[in-house]
Amino acid sequence: MLRDMGLQSDELLLGVYQGVSLIERSVTSPPLFPDTIILFQEPLEEACETKEKLEKQIEITVVHEVAHFVGISEERLEELGYG
Repeated sequence: MLRDMGLQSDELLLGVYQGVSLIERSVTSPPLFPDTIILFQEPLEEACETKEKLEKQIEITVVHEVAHFVGISEERLEELGYG
């Protein structure tokens, strides 16, 4: 999956949104599959030292991926502090 996304094998991937964002959808050509947000348990756990930090990181990751669903770019997310 990292390779398919153009990421290096040592990059940390905590979550991913798979689907067609709301701003890219078309009434005449709806998505073939339902939108999905995947969270990666092991990288999340490795990135966090405590349960509290893990809970916060999960929250940040979900917000980040939902933002992609509504059409917010990676660059804009970084500007907002969710990069």
